[in-house]
Amino acid sequence: MDKETYKNKFTEDDAVGWKSIDEALEKIYGDSEPKHYGPLCGIHYSAGGEDPIDGASIYNSNAQESHKHVVSYGMSELYYNEDKAGGEFSKWGLEFTFRLKTSKDNKDEPTWIIQVMNNLARYMYKSGNWFEENHFIPANGPIKLNTDTKLVGFVFAIDPELGKVETPHGEVTFLQLVGITEDELKRLKDAPSTAEVEKLINELKKENPLLITDLDRE
Repeated sequence: MDKETYKNKFTEDDAVGWKSIDEALEKIYGDSEPKHYGPLCGIHYSAGGEDPIDGASIYNSNAQESHKHVVSYGMSELYYNEDKAGGEFSKWGLEFTFRLKTSKDNKDEPTWIIQVMNNLARYMYKSGNWFEENHFIPANGPIKLNTDTKLVGFVFAIDPELGKVETPHGEVTFLQLVGITEDELKRLKDAPSTAEVEKLINELKKENPLLITDLDRE
């Protein structure tokens, strides 16, 4: 989309990129209303706060099995910006997602993963580095603090349902965080390559196509 077309189609009041994310989610969830959370600290990064992510939506999903599906807003260009029209990538070119298995002992909204997403976003803003499909990262402890989960790191995969979308600001990849065990993390550290991460992700997908994280997995 060129700049003139963009200016004719949208106004400065339009959250152009935000709407693109909503449209991708509507294809899966229809008119289901998610729980939505703004910056957890109450003040956005651009206004001097600590949270780079503008917000996150959490959907209840029964695809494959009951789970929470968390989607970030803020790693892509969310608001009207005619200078970004027709770009190759929308800002960082991604939004984070995460899927958490629900159980009788784990029914709460997983707002803790939004803080993990903010931590990853802060790293990106400060370092200038970014995450892509088939990357991995250790959590330096359990992925959910103050639990005995055996998951101690993440791999990054393209969200199996959301994939990639083209927005008026450029491409956005929905990049899903997937919890991995200490043994899996050691395997990746011993042979750190995108090929090895991809191999692990494909192994996980055989029993878990949507790559739902189960905090009880060992």
